[in-house]
Amino acid sequence: MMSMQLPPTPQPQRLSRAQLILGLYGTLALAGVLVGAYRGDANVYTLPGDEATLGRLLASPLVGVGFGLGVVFLTRLSVHRFEWARVLHREFRSLLGPLSEFEILLLALASSVGEEFFFRGALLPAIGIWASSGVFALLHIGPGKRYLPWTLSAFVIGLAMSILAQRMGDLGAPIAAHFTINFMNLRHITRYELL
Repeated sequence: MMSMQLPPTPQPQRLSRAQLILGLYGTLALAGVLVGAYRGDANVYTLPGDEATLGRLLASPLVGVGFGLGVVFLTRLSVHRFEWARVLHREFRSLLGPLSEFEILLLALASSVGEEFFFRGALLPAIGIWASSGVFALLHIGPGKRYLPWTLSAFVIGLAMSILAQRMGDLGAPIAAHFTINFMNLRHITRYELL
């Protein structure tokens, strides 16, 4: 009896890390725009009731970068002084694995735009500063108690980003701050192994 060999079953092509990043945060940004549209204004970049001026639109990202650099400084200081921060550094380094410069840039950019559109652009006007910051913190829950400082800091930073958005009237400051924090911290985590 002759046996007939079947052709190999085609395997679905796996998404690249970049495609996953864009898909996840693009969906979050789209959800923010849809929530804004449902609320009556799909423009989630400018907060409701605020008239954007050119000066403020230009100053807003600069304020955000300054705030972001302050958070990065506090992060580095925490890693230097506290064991819980070193544990988080090691955990994230293990979880992320190696990231290329392009992946770090893409992750920082996509997460800052996607998360800020959703949490500050859509949720902040709809449910307020405390609730939107609480939901933001829930997105930053990790497996186990060792991630609790990350969740708590996400809540505090969420409050600060909300205040930045309210004071500036747009998302320029929170997006720039979020990008600065994520870009610099991702580079640091993936480049430096703590002993």
